[in-house]
Amino acid sequence: MSYSFDSREILQTIEMIDQQHLDVRTVTMGVSLLDCADPSMARCCEKVYDKICRKASRLVETGCAIEREFGIPIVNKRVSVSPVSLVAAACEAEDYVPLALTLDRAAKAVGVNFIGGFSALCHKGFTESDRKLIASLPRALTETELVCGSVNVGSTKAGINMDAVALMGRVIRETADIDPMGCAKLVVFCNAVEDNPFMAGAFHGVGEPECVINVGVSGPGVVAHALKACKGEPFDVVAETIKRTAFKITRMGQLVAREASKRLDVPFGVVDLSLAPTPAVGDSVAEILEIMGLETCGIHGTTAALALLNDAVKKGGVMASSHVGGLSGAFIPVSEDAGMIAAAEKGVLSLDKLEAMTCVCSVGLDMIAVPGDTSASTLSAVIADEAAIGMVNNKTTAVRLIPAAGRQVGERIDFGGLLGSAPVMPLHGGSSEEFVARGGRIPAPLHALKN
Repeated sequence: MSYSFDSREILQTIEMIDQQHLDVRTVTMGVSLLDCADPSMARCCEKVYDKICRKASRLVETGCAIEREFGIPIVNKRVSVSPVSLVAAACEAEDYVPLALTLDRAAKAVGVNFIGGFSALCHKGFTESDRKLIASLPRALTETELVCGSVNVGSTKAGINMDAVALMGRVIRETADIDPMGCAKLVVFCNAVEDNPFMAGAFHGVGEPECVINVGVSGPGVVAHALKACKGEPFDVVAETIKRTAFKITRMGQLVAREASKRLDVPFGVVDLSLAPTPAVGDSVAEILEIMGLETCGIHGTTAALALLNDAVKKGGVMASSHVGGLSGAFIPVSEDAGMIAAAEKGVLSLDKLEAMTCVCSVGLDMIAVPGDTSASTLSAVIADEAAIGMVNNKTTAVRLIPAAGRQVGERIDFGGLLGSAPVMPLHGGSSEEFVARGGRIPAPLHALKN
């Protein structure tokens, strides 16, 4: 099938890239490591290293070539692997840190920015391997540079594993005590998806092919620019403008995904059409909401504006790609969005408001710095609240909290690069210890019984 483009479309795309921060945020290669299982940890590590290096050897080179030839910035080239708790289940070892170190070494060898999949899926209960992986997380994330981890603690079908929720609060606390940056590489999910190209939560699901290319696009700045022409227009016009813009953004992602798939001889998986902000001025989801008429992101009306944005992005993007997946919508990571940072520093954007916003957007409470002395039970209670939103609303939600060692509310922690910086946000006082200590499972909602 051939496609025709007129000169206006080409010029619009050039302007989007040159002036409005349009980019492909990531080309992520998913690699199955299930065939690397071995009773010997040393042999398992050797198989894992060899397979990643073999499959992803040309990923960065290919991504850079596409950038040069098409003039489309590709910010990150990444690898996601099968959940390591599954890969390591056959190993006669208690400690999975050697596997994390192997992933880190392989990621550096192939030149990618991050590697995701030091993960466990325990939404209904633990295997012994899940427990070993979770116990290894604090060291795995603080002794590596590029390894990202995730744990799925709930789903709409299974309910919420509150034992896992309690455990993850302790893991985040322990990780932060070693190095808060380790927490920036750890996501706690409800309803985790198998084809997410974005870090830190990417892993290669068991229903995925042997190897696959997933692409994540971005473009908050492009949407913001388009909406500036809609001043005073009704919301119908706003929604239509966002849909048209999302179509153009996703079309570019589809082009890159197809080209990478062809050159690497790897199946094309999905385009994730999430609006992923950066700390750069003009590349902010918060700015989009403010252009709609809000004085500051976080005031009354913010959740409604975000709901419109998220829905319009999905509607516009789904028409532009043969396969849309991942998370697809609008991200609201506080530290990675200049507008969110400003709103949080003013005290307008609170954790409670962010929680309400997660009911209608892509993921959840993302890249939020909290006081360094926050207890494990409070961290677990925040995870439980967010998991409940995901479970009841049949959507993916996630938590990435960073207890900022030695810092209190109002102070700032700097993560560097795309992770940005964040003001330390207040949490409610009072103890959730007794609530978290109950353990067991919060049952799935009635509407989960769809069969």
